[in-house]
Amino acid sequence: MISIYKIKPAFQKLLQPLMNGLYKIGVTPNAITVFSIVFSLGLGALVYYHPWNPSFLLLVTLGLFLRMVFNALDGMMAKQHNMQSKLGEVLNEIGDVLSDLFVILPFVIIPSIDPGWILLFAFLAVINEFAGVLGKALGGERRYEGPMGKSDRALFIGLFCIITYSWEGFSAYQNEAFIGAIGLILISTIVRLVKAVK
Repeated sequence: MISIYKIKPAFQKLLQPLMNGLYKIGVTPNAITVFSIVFSLGLGALVYYHPWNPSFLLLVTLGLFLRMVFNALDGMMAKQHNMQSKLGEVLNEIGDVLSDLFVILPFVIIPSIDPGWILLFAFLAVINEFAGVLGKALGGERRYEGPMGKSDRALFIGLFCIITYSWEGFSAYQNEAFIGAIGLILISTIVRLVKAVK
């Protein structure tokens, strides 16, 4: 299935010098993961406390890109420097879910969006990550298939914020945008579950 996750190897290659620099100064993968969670909480606060100011949505877009950087860096460092641990794996999985919720849930306060769609999107995002972990729990490998996995959701929210900022008339279509994303999460989850069972 189509997913931005497929460009991860090229993205990681670009981040290699940054990862090496962080490792040399003593930064650990778990520290990056925890920072990413707190950072996501800050992004959500921008939306929650400034729902009428589209300018803050641009900061959310930039923040989501940085969060993708953090998510790539912790995994790279853990694998390349033999720093993988059970605690790190737990932090990574729980952190992904919490980070998603911190960023997504504050959108319920935006007046032009039906909060029901936001809540459903957030709920299905959690189920989608659970479906990914289930693949490993059943003796296989962690599933990352799209078309609306973690990275794809970050891209969707980022584009949503950019369009909201640049096109005033988009408010009439915001609910439809989330409905479409919900449909893609359902497809992604079904694909992950089918592959996990196989």
